[in-house]
Amino acid sequence: MAQGQDVAWVQIESQPSLASAQASIRSYSAKLADVNGFSLGGGWYGIALGPYTSDDAAEVLRVYRLEGSIPNDAFIAFSVNYRQQFWPIGANLLNLELAAQPELAELDNQAETAVVAQEREAPDETRRQARQSESLLNRDERKDLQRLLQWAGFYTSAIDGAFGRGTRGSMAAWQEANNYEATGILTTRQRSILLDQYNAILDGLGMDMVVDTTAGIEMMMPTGVVKFDKYESPFAHYNASGDLAAKVLLISQTGDQNTLFGLYDIMQTLEIVPKDGERNRGNDAFTLVGENAQMISHTEVSLRDGTVKGFTLIWPAGDEERRTRLLAEMKASFGRIDGVLDPAAGSDETQSIDLVSGLEIRRPKMSRSGFYVDQNGTVVTALATVGSCSKITIEDDIEAEVVASDDALGIAVLRPLNALVPLSVAVFQQSVPRLQSQIAVAGYSYEGVLGAPTMTFGVLADLKGLRGEATLKRLALAALPGDVGGPVFDAGGAVLGMLLPADTNGRTLPDGVSFSANSGAIQEILNAASLGSQTTDVLSQIAPEDLAISATGMTVLVSCW
Repeated sequence: MAQGQDVAWVQIESQPSLASAQASIRSYSAKLADVNGFSLGGGWYGIALGPYTSDDAAEVLRVYRLEGSIPNDAFIAFSVNYRQQFWPIGANLLNLELAAQPELAELDNQAETAVVAQEREAPDETRRQARQSESLLNRDERKDLQRLLQWAGFYTSAIDGAFGRGTRGSMAAWQEANNYEATGILTTRQRSILLDQYNAILDGLGMDMVVDTTAGIEMMMPTGVVKFDKYESPFAHYNASGDLAAKVLLISQTGDQNTLFGLYDIMQTLEIVPKDGERNRGNDAFTLVGENAQMISHTEVSLRDGTVKGFTLIWPAGDEERRTRLLAEMKASFGRIDGVLDPAAGSDETQSIDLVSGLEIRRPKMSRSGFYVDQNGTVVTALATVGSCSKITIEDDIEAEVVASDDALGIAVLRPLNALVPLSVAVFQQSVPRLQSQIAVAGYSYEGVLGAPTMTFGVLADLKGLRGEATLKRLALAALPGDVGGPVFDAGGAVLGMLLPADTNGRTLPDGVSFSANSGAIQEILNAASLGSQTTDVLSQIAPEDLAISATGMTVLVSCW
């Protein structure tokens, strides 16, 4: 084993993706010994021979070049140039070298600093050699170098891969700022150091290659801040391991395009995918970005060979540079391997209607009731339901807007953004019903949990409010908060009014006492908004089951987000 302070490697290749690096490294491993693979950062992966002493590395480089076993542009590199090891799987020679040398661990800080300085000041390429190694860069690599210089604050021109006066000047400025001779041509080592500076933002995240054979996915992940928690199909959950509110999901299931599209729809209902952000679905892949004041989530999923695989990164808002860099590493390293998550995985976990595979469904701030008043899908509901919403929906997913309201009565009129065809609409009663006659309220008593409205029966207690208000009716009815905004029916199925909140003007009503805005007041609001309504003056009686059918067709769930 080489001495820790003299460790050297022969770097023979770098590849722009993990998949291409793995394909190449298998080929080299079949004919050469001591083949290793390391992450270089920025989505690049290096293939290196070693570890050796500096002298041995120089000899290996000379012999293998003469034999034609390695490319002519192979060069000597040092451990400081490398990040996590991905080949051989499970190996970590960078740490092993330090562990095998107890005397190195006993060095004080001053000696360790001297070792690093010695490595940095080891003989570098001459200007001619630097120009020669630079000439081997392809166009994309030259663009990447310009981006690194731009990030470092030394380059301000176009990212075009052409090393003109502006690029040369930025290279010289970087060299001068980092105590190198300002030649305007970066050596291989200087390019590596610039890349290390760029990747320093990821320090502390513990970037490492995770090979999840159960999910059939391998990917660089921030193992310093997340750790595996559980499998619950179709997700492998890697939850936060510390104070940073981060989470990674690996997504893996068998399926076809319908499976992919279904997952796309379901994930948009989850708390981890806030409503604001990019939504992009193709025939065989989709991307979901959701962001709010607390977090940003990024999901990428694709369909290939009968399997749907991908990942989600959830990261705190306000840490954008680090999140962007981390996401780039994860995307570049994502790879499919044999295996797919068992659809029964996690079936023994605690079940809840508010969870999908262990993830919370996004819930509205408030859900109440409303009812259709015309064939275009216009809805009447309680103003308190929609007073402070960023988005209003009816029937879960149909967006609507407020087109009329009355603050005094607490009534709002909603119009769906897309026209609807209701099963039934309200027919307002014009005649005065008898006191103590049977009435009923249709509403989403449990705020949508049951998925359909329920009927609550009571009696008409008074034709006016407690203070004699002619616009109100008092009901003897045991309503729940979710019923608010729902239609109040007489025994014949005509609408007498709309149920109001139990808490009015800071006073909470006794149990069994409710109020409704009467039908005439509602019609006046509709007429003022140039909206029509249907009426009747016939007092009749129908069977409760027929009333329930009519009420179900016109009563809707109104949600405030």
